[in-house]
Amino acid sequence: MNETFDYVIIGGGSAGSVLGNRLSEDGTNSVLILEAGRSDYPWDLLIQMPAALPFPAGKSLYDWKYASDPEPYMNGRRVKHARGKVLGGSSSINGMIYQRGNPKDYERWGADTGMETWDFAHCLPYFKRLENALAADADDELRGHDGPIKLERGPATNPLFQAFFDAAVEAGYSRTKDVNGYRQEGFGPFDKHVYKGRRLSASRAYLHPIKNRKNLTIRTRAFVTNIEINGNKAEGVTYRRNGKIHHVKAGEVILAGGAINTPQLLQLSGVGDAEHLRSVGVKPKINLPGVGENLQDHLEVYIQHACPKPVSEQPNLKKWRMPWVGLQWIFGRKGPAATNHFEGGGFVRSNNDVDYPNLMFHFLPVAVRYDGQKADTDHGFQVHVGPMYSDARGSLKIRSNDPKEHPSMVFNYLSTEQDRREWIEAIRVSREILSQPAMAPYNSGEISPGPSVQTDEEILNWVARDAETALHPSCTAKMGPESDPMAVVDPNTMKVHGLDNVRVADASAMPYVTNGNIHAPVLMLAEKAADLILGKQPLQPIYASYYRHGLDPAHAGTITN
Repeated sequence: MNETFDYVIIGGGSAGSVLGNRLSEDGTNSVLILEAGRSDYPWDLLIQMPAALPFPAGKSLYDWKYASDPEPYMNGRRVKHARGKVLGGSSSINGMIYQRGNPKDYERWGADTGMETWDFAHCLPYFKRLENALAADADDELRGHDGPIKLERGPATNPLFQAFFDAAVEAGYSRTKDVNGYRQEGFGPFDKHVYKGRRLSASRAYLHPIKNRKNLTIRTRAFVTNIEINGNKAEGVTYRRNGKIHHVKAGEVILAGGAINTPQLLQLSGVGDAEHLRSVGVKPKINLPGVGENLQDHLEVYIQHACPKPVSEQPNLKKWRMPWVGLQWIFGRKGPAATNHFEGGGFVRSNNDVDYPNLMFHFLPVAVRYDGQKADTDHGFQVHVGPMYSDARGSLKIRSNDPKEHPSMVFNYLSTEQDRREWIEAIRVSREILSQPAMAPYNSGEISPGPSVQTDEEILNWVARDAETALHPSCTAKMGPESDPMAVVDPNTMKVHGLDNVRVADASAMPYVTNGNIHAPVLMLAEKAADLILGKQPLQPIYASYYRHGLDPAHAGTITN
């Protein structure tokens, strides 16, 4: 091994960007980030222009191009999973929606044995540390204002947004000022990772401003193939770059590759279920059956409608208009290309058995799929909807000892009674909102799924045929105490159980997926993990109030220590 670093971070994505910044902050630690993809070049319009978000997915320059195995409850379909293979990771190719999740998500985390310091009060200060929220929220004790993540909201000024929000109220749901503030439940504008008309990825926020620190080294196109483990101690890593094999010695190896790459690398290195590892030609070193288990995600569908008025963004999808749209952005960071268009939506409870929202809606003033396939209509709109905390669980397993071979993944979407019931509710709630009087002037009929899909069985069959991942894979190396046989990561240190000098700080460490887009929770987790890795005293918990359904709003969610 020719080089030695105090910290070697595997993955330069969302978590890796945070860790690279925080671990190199005081100048005394030598830090190396190894990212398998290329750099997020400032001239690369596909990842810098917000409205270009459909284009990187599926392209090997930006995307790992994962896919599930045939899903047993979805007619054997393989569900594509785009994951960022570029500096910034998935934050360089995602939809740029900033959502913390509900405070009750973290109360759920903290309620598990050994997870007490991951409840909402202990996570909130880290959300505040990373945020640079709106001036309008300056007096909100729940929001941060000095962090690297500069947020914009909405503006959701297209008349279709206002009609959608009004329709939600007509259907009996609420408005909310800020889904990341006191009250998540309800409908309103969303925060987004777009700043001054440009994508604000984690690498732009955390790495680019400090990339010239002398104690920080960032290497792209560096594909890590193995953690070098001697006994129960990691000594370094092996990676491929420019056609050559490289070795580097590490004081600590920090896994930040996400919910797919992290368990894959652990298994390739001999950490996982010993019996499975032997079956694929890997010598077991640490028997840890939870590696790759507990796989969770959000599934979503697009409910699309035609619009009789010329108010949607549909015309901007025409090829002959794209050069003008692009020029507006290049020379002024303005126009239709300067937004992600996911400017508003909402969260609701679809039944009385849940005490916080289990459905999420993203509204778009255009009818187009995530891969850029547009509906056959002059003007249209759509909502993305799906259950947020399904009890379906899957698993991830390497197929062989070849690091280049994608792992086997089965998510088991639609496999549980709860999941199927909430999917039926999701479609019915969506249709209830979109059929309200406020939407009538803008609604000339449902394109997808269409009027032929009505019964519970028809709805589930359509979801099985048409649903796509919302791209939130998580929980495959979950935090928990060593007494939990399926836990992988110590919640107080982020160390891998039974293995010295290896820590995990990414979406794989989440015990349960949060009820929203997971980029913000990953940033929060990495912020807190950085303090734990450095041995710093964690930030003091903040016991703030938040909305809880059914309680007196004046005292809703008040926590006392």
